[in-house]
Amino acid sequence: MVFLKGVSALSRLRSRVKQHSSLSNSVRWLQTQTSSDLDLHSQLKELIPEQQERLKKIRAEHGKVQLGNITVDMVIGGMRGMTGLLWETSLLDPDEGIRFRGLSIPECQKLLPAAKPDGEPLPEGLLWLLLTGKVPSKAQVDALSQELRDRAVVPDYVFKAIDALPVSAHPMTQFATGVMALQVQSEFQRAYEKGISKTKYWEPTYEDALSLIARVPLVASYVYRRIYKDGKFIPVDDSLDYGGNFSHMLGFSSPQMHELMRLYVTIHSDHEGGNVSAHTGHLVGSALSDPYLSFAAALNGLAGPLHGLANQEVLLWIKSVVDECGENISKDQLKDYVWKTLNGGKVVPGFGHGVLRKTDPRYMCQREFALKHLPDDPLFKLVSQLYEVVPPILTELGKVKNPWPNVDAHSGVLLNYFGLTEARYYTVLFGVSRSIGICSQLIWDRALGLPLERPKSVTMDWLENYCKKTKAA
Repeated sequence: MVFLKGVSALSRLRSRVKQHSSLSNSVRWLQTQTSSDLDLHSQLKELIPEQQERLKKIRAEHGKVQLGNITVDMVIGGMRGMTGLLWETSLLDPDEGIRFRGLSIPECQKLLPAAKPDGEPLPEGLLWLLLTGKVPSKAQVDALSQELRDRAVVPDYVFKAIDALPVSAHPMTQFATGVMALQVQSEFQRAYEKGISKTKYWEPTYEDALSLIARVPLVASYVYRRIYKDGKFIPVDDSLDYGGNFSHMLGFSSPQMHELMRLYVTIHSDHEGGNVSAHTGHLVGSALSDPYLSFAAALNGLAGPLHGLANQEVLLWIKSVVDECGENISKDQLKDYVWKTLNGGKVVPGFGHGVLRKTDPRYMCQREFALKHLPDDPLFKLVSQLYEVVPPILTELGKVKNPWPNVDAHSGVLLNYFGLTEARYYTVLFGVSRSIGICSQLIWDRALGLPLERPKSVTMDWLENYCKKTKAA
C-alpha cells in the first residue's frame, strides 16, 4: 500500500531574507535547493559532515557559556523556560510562533511546492526542508513522494496486532499498537545487533524514519475505518500526495478536504523539542532506541489530555455551547457560558500555550483556510466569536500568561465541516503529522552524535536545604 505526490522560489526567498536580517542570522545554512540531485539521502550525506564540525566548534568555543539561571520555580514547574535541549528542525518564538528551519508558516505556504497553484504546501516538501534546511524543488518533492510510496508497505501482522484489541479501544491506543508492531522491521535494530560504527548510526535511522513516516497514514486510516466505518478499508490511490492520500484512505474525496489535510499535516508536524511528544521521542531515542520505539513512546505522550487530546476537547466543548445556547448565540450569552466553564473549575480548551504569548500562527492559517472554504459555517462563526470573547475574560481572570487561541482552537471545526466528525480520533491525525518532525530530528540526533539524555533530579529536602544555605550565605 502506498501514496504521495509532489518551484523553485530562489528569487522570492532571497528578497525575503534581505528584508529580514534576523531570519538570515537564525538560519545560517537555509537555502533554496538549486542542486539537481533528487536523492534526499545523498543530500544529507553531504550536509552532515559540515554540521558535525559546526557542533564541535560551538562546543569547543562556547561550551562553558551560561544560557540562563535555573530557579526553584523551573524545577517544580515542569522545567518551563529552562533551555536544555538541542532541536534543529524548528524553533518556537513566544511572539512570532513556530519557524521551520527559520521559515514561518506563511513563508512555508509561499515557498514550498503545492499540489496545485496557490494551494497548501505538500507535507513532503516540509519533510525535505526539515531534514536539509533547504526549500526543495518540485522535482525533488516528486522524487521524495515516490520514495515514500515505495516504502509504504505494511505487513499483515501489524493489522492483526491492532485487531487483537477491542474495537472500543481508544484510537490512539490502536495507533500506538500498530506503530509498535511496525518495529519488527527496524533497520537500526538489525544494524546495531550486527555491529555498526557510531558514525553510521544515522543511516539505518534514516531508513527507519522514512519508512515510518510513509507507513503511519496506512496504520492510522486502518484504525479509523475499523472503528467508525465497519472495517471497510479504502486502498491507496497512487496518484495522490501524502496528505491527499491520507484523506482519501480515511474516506474523503473532497478536494477541499485533501487541501485541509495537507495544511493540517504540515502545520502540526513540528513545534520545537520541548513539548511532551517531541521531547519524549528525543529522550527515548537518546538511549539508541530505534525510531519506531521512540515514536511509539511519543504517541503515548501525545495521547495525554494536556497535549494532543486538546483538539478533541475543543470541538466537544464548542458543541456543548451549541447544545445549551443554540447556534445563533449572542456575545453576552457566550461570555456567560465561558464564565460558567471557568467558575466550574474547568479551562476553556484551545486557549493559552506553554511558550507562545500571542495568537498561534497555526490558528491564523486555519482561520484563513476557513474564510476561504467555509465562511458561513455556524461553528466557524462561533470560533470567531470565541476569538473576540475569551481572551479579554482570561486576561481579566489574571491567571494565564497567554489568553490567545492556539492551534487546537480551530482544527476540530474544520475537520467537522468536511465530515470527519469523530473527535475521539483527532489526536491520531496529530500523531501522523508529528511523525515528520520527530523522525527528522531523530536522524539529526544520530548524525550529530547527541548523547544519552540524563538531567539531574532533586528532592524537596534537597531544595529546602539548598535554599536555606543560599539564604544564609
